[in-house]
Amino acid sequence: MAGYKNYDIVCIGNYTKDTIISPQGTLYVDGGAVNYAAHAAVRLGFKVAVVTRLSRKDDRVIHKLTESGVNCFPEYTSSSTDMRLEYPTLNPDVRNLYVTGTAGTISLEQVYGLNTKAAVIGTSLRGEIGLVAIECLKDKNLLLALDVQGFVRVLENNTLVYKAWDEMNAVLVNVDILKSDAVEAEFLTGERDIYKAAKFYADRGPSEIVLTHKDGVLFWAKGKITEEKFVNQKMDGRSGRGDTCLGAYTAMRLRKSPAEAGVWAAAVTSLKMEKLGPFDRSLDEVVEYIHKNYSHARL
Repeated sequence: MAGYKNYDIVCIGNYTKDTIISPQGTLYVDGGAVNYAAHAAVRLGFKVAVVTRLSRKDDRVIHKLTESGVNCFPEYTSSSTDMRLEYPTLNPDVRNLYVTGTAGTISLEQVYGLNTKAAVIGTSLRGEIGLVAIECLKDKNLLLALDVQGFVRVLENNTLVYKAWDEMNAVLVNVDILKSDAVEAEFLTGERDIYKAAKFYADRGPSEIVLTHKDGVLFWAKGKITEEKFVNQKMDGRSGRGDTCLGAYTAMRLRKSPAEAGVWAAAVTSLKMEKLGPFDRSLDEVVEYIHKNYSHARL
């Protein structure tokens, strides 16, 4: 497709217009995994692009991404994906999700012309991207990351519910970095133990697993496990936690080892959770935060 250049990382998935309801009240946020992941990667100094679908009336999110240095390739649709996220407690793993409108499916044509070192597939519900498009990306010999959230969630009567993922094995053989949270992992693998869940995923193809839970994140890289805590002082920005973590980790894997990239991802995610909306801190602030809170890390 004309207009695509060389990128470090391209984030693929639909923008979501989010209503977030929690014990602190109700908030309205421009969300979507691509939005959170792209802002994290560009703030870390990478050349980033976004492929997404949304209504033209929500074009402000494209302008914000562009102002941050992200190149955007949107396809405009009659409706954006409208999502309501309800957090009944302070545990970010426990939430109820509702969707009243969707922006449709990322087409093969939207990803065919991509020229990038890495791609992050961050979708919100099943059907936003198909196996053929995923295989097309894999054929480009890039670092392919994928979040299971957009494949285990299925829309039923405006409610997102977990359902068996029949194409899981066919998809995972194409994936280098797989991201899951603890709840999704238990549903898909049958394992409450996150270490066993990570191995279950890895046995199906991905060489690296990013598995978030309420206290931190487990990183599995070719059988070697490292773990990092989230050290945020507030939970104002809990929505977008996993998307930010995957975007930061995948970007840093272009320059760092899995263990080092894990520290950066945990730090960026912790900072993001302290503030509503996409990650907006500077690289220097992340470095200072790592020195202060992750003293074991080598930058």
